[in-house]
Amino acid sequence: MEFELAENPSSGETTRSQPLFGRAARLAVRMFLCALLVVAVFVFYNFQSVIVQGNSMLPTFQSGTRIFICKAAWLVGAPKDNDIVVVKLGGTGEYIIKRIYRVAGERVDPLWSPLYWRGTGPFLVPEGQIYLLGDNREISEDSRIF
Repeated sequence: MEFELAENPSSGETTRSQPLFGRAARLAVRMFLCALLVVAVFVFYNFQSVIVQGNSMLPTFQSGTRIFICKAAWLVGAPKDNDIVVVKLGGTGEYIIKRIYRVAGERVDPLWSPLYWRGTGPFLVPEGQIYLLGDNREISEDSRIF
């Protein structure tokens, strides 16, 4: 590494100083490492790997498929029809993966599969709730079950 000689105007002494490029490079490396640390912490707290278990989401997801989910709802926006969500069930702590069929205030009409329809007619999804279905409608249960 080369050093430059600089004269101190107040004392008239000659001192060694590092070249400007060296300081700028170290500052850039420090800033990059800080940014990398911030990204790593963000990813650690907001993303998770989940393995799909079961066939309720066939053909979209096979059992055993590993998916990467975002836990930061503010990052992906409000839930809407056809979004795929991973829900942690209270009590058991297990995760299930389903598709949003309707959100709060929307009407759910009778579905073509007798497994799904356990009511007498259409209904509105209550406020603060989401109606979920599996893609494999022949074997999957809807969110009224859980």
